[in-house]
Amino acid sequence: MGVIEAESRLHRHLIDALYVDAMLLADEARAYFDEAGRAERDTLLPMARVGFSCESLKVTTRLMHVIAWLLTQRAVAAGEMAPRDALDPARRLGPAPESDMALVQSLPDKARELVLTSMDLFRRTAMLDEGQTLPVPEASPVRVMLERLAGSL
Repeated sequence: MGVIEAESRLHRHLIDALYVDAMLLADEARAYFDEAGRAERDTLLPMARVGFSCESLKVTTRLMHVIAWLLTQRAVAAGEMAPRDALDPARRLGPAPESDMALVQSLPDKARELVLTSMDLFRRTAMLDEGQTLPVPEASPVRVMLERLAGSL
């Protein structure tokens, strides 16, 4: 078993779908935290307002890290970057900002939804990032035989 390069690990359609999800969520978060969320934040107690603001920054941070990672993967898929360069620690996803779940549960519904959705997107992306460095199991003998048979037809 060996580690293979990133380009053969991630399917371009998966990266593109996650990129669309991340961009839509970023736009939704920006619209909410810049507009409707302000009115909701202003109704909160002072410490809850601080928590609301901190969570909005954490959402933005998560999304920007995911988008940067996805852009790196798109560069690899387009041949603009070597797969090994995408494995450089500076280009990896890194840790997510931690959220206080008690605080998150106390947020207005839309803010809570955005925080939880950004956490889920980050979690899914982190799984892909971690998976790039796992050893690849050797092909099963059955798969090899099926591929040989398909090639001879």
